[in-house]
Order: sequence, then C-alpha cells, then structure tokens
Amino acid sequence: MIIIKKILILFLFLTLLQGCLVFNSVFYEVNLTGTNSGTVSMNVKDIRSDANDASELEKDKKQLFEDMLKSEDFLNQMKEQGRNILSRNLYVENGKLDGTVKYSFNDISSVENFVYQDPFYFVTLNPTDSIISTNGEVVVSKDYKRIMWDKSVKTMKFEMFSTDTENSNLVELVQYFDKEKQD
Repeated sequence: MIIIKKILILFLFLTLLQGCLVFNSVFYEVNLTGTNSGTVSMNVKDIRSDANDASELEKDKKQLFEDMLKSEDFLNQMKEQGRNILSRNLYVENGKLDGTVKYSFNDISSVENFVYQDPFYFVTLNPTDSIISTNGEVVVSKDYKRIMWDKSVKTMKFEMFSTDTENSNLVELVQYFDKEKQD
C-alpha cells in the first residue's frame, strides 16, 4: 500500500492531503531519455471523495479543482522533489472523472520507488498491492512484489488497482467537474 499512497499523493498534487480523495486505478508509463532521466505519464481512473459530510466534500473539491489542478505551489513542491510537471489535466471518460499528469525527471529515484541497479530498473511494492498489467517481469516473495525491467527497455509500463470505487459511500466528483471547469 505504500506505493499506492505515494501515487495518490503525486497525482493529486498534494502533500497536505488528508487521504479523502481516492481512485480506482493508476497507469504509469516511464520513458527513459538517459540512464537516469526521462518523463513519466500517469493516468488515474475514477477519482472520488470519501468525505463524510458537506464540509469535507467542499475541502476535497477545493483541493482537487483549485489547489491541485491549478496551483503554482504544487509545481514548486514537485520541482523540489525532482519532478518537473509538464502538464496536469482532469477529464471525463465513460462518465468518470479521470486525470493525467506528465513530468520529467533527472533521477529515476524521484519516480516513486524506482531504483536502477545495473542491469535492471525495478519498483518494489507491498505483497498486497494489485498489479493489473505491466510490460516488466513481476517477482513475488513473502515480503514484497517487485516489477523489474532490463536496462534495454526504454519504456516501462505498469497499472495498479487502488480502490473499489463502486463503493456507494464514495462521492463521484465528476458531477462537480463541469461546474468547476466553467468557473
């Protein structure tokens, strides 16, 4: 679950988030331009809120539609972490609110839990994390799951499941997106 939490923090552009925004799945595509540098494209599916009351929901909406999507502060925070945000976008697909973020990096370790140890790139996950798909090799042990790519691979991809968003307690944020977009 550590990687899922880090992905949520990165995508939702928040270092202050209290964990009220959730999503169904996240897809990563890491394109290397050098041994340790490149770009990342992330796609998050079905963003929702687990707010319990109107006040929490308003905070989540403000964080997502104002702070996270438009904030210059977030760009600066990510830059300090080695991630130069190239674009961030929310959109509706199949009636769900999805989002993308693209960023460049000069050190592969700034891409979540990625590590380069010649001759492999790898990301280490908790054994309970659910990998939907990858173009790498999945290695499973009692203590962790690891996705590995040979250094000859220049585009590393993987998709992970995060939350069952069909839970009726989660608030669909898509209903607020058009209104926020027009404001």
